[in-house]
Amino acid sequence: MEIKDVMNPNVVTCSPDTPIREVAQILKQNDISGLPVVDGGKVLGIVSEGDLLKLLEVPEHGGLWLPSPFEVIEVPIRELLNWEETKKMLDDFGSKPISEIMKKHVYTVYPTDSVQKASSLITKHRINRLPVINNEGKLVGIVTRGDIIDGLGRL
Repeated sequence: MEIKDVMNPNVVTCSPDTPIREVAQILKQNDISGLPVVDGGKVLGIVSEGDLLKLLEVPEHGGLWLPSPFEVIEVPIRELLNWEETKKMLDDFGSKPISEIMKKHVYTVYPTDSVQKASSLITKHRINRLPVINNEGKLVGIVTRGDIIDGLGRL
C-alpha cells in the first residue's frame, strides 16, 4: 500500500509569519494536533500542540524558599507580580510568529512511498504526522498515524 492510498490531500497549513496565538486557534477550529508551516507550497517546518504547550512550562527554581516573618506580607504581592509577568510573557509569545517555535527539521514522504516507510519514520522519530511532498518538494498531502491505521483496516 502506498502513501497516496491513505494520505489526506486537504492539508491545513499556516505560514511562517502566522502568530502563535492564531496557530493555536487553527488547531482548535480544525480539531487537529499539528500542521505543516508552508511558504510557496514548500514545507519549512512543522508545529504541534506539544510545541505550544512547551511555552507554558515554568522554569523550576532551585532550592527551598521559606519566608521570614517580615516577608509573609510580601509573599502575596510577589506571587501577584509573578502571575502578571507570566501573563505578559504569554501575551508576548502569542504575537510572535510560529517560525520561532516550529520544528525546522521535517521528515517527509512521497505519495508513492510505502505505508511501511511512513510507519517506520513515525515510530522511529516519535512523531504523529508526515507531510507528503511531490518531486518538486511541494506539499500535496499529509499522513498521520490514524490514516495509516485506517488504511490497514481496509486491507
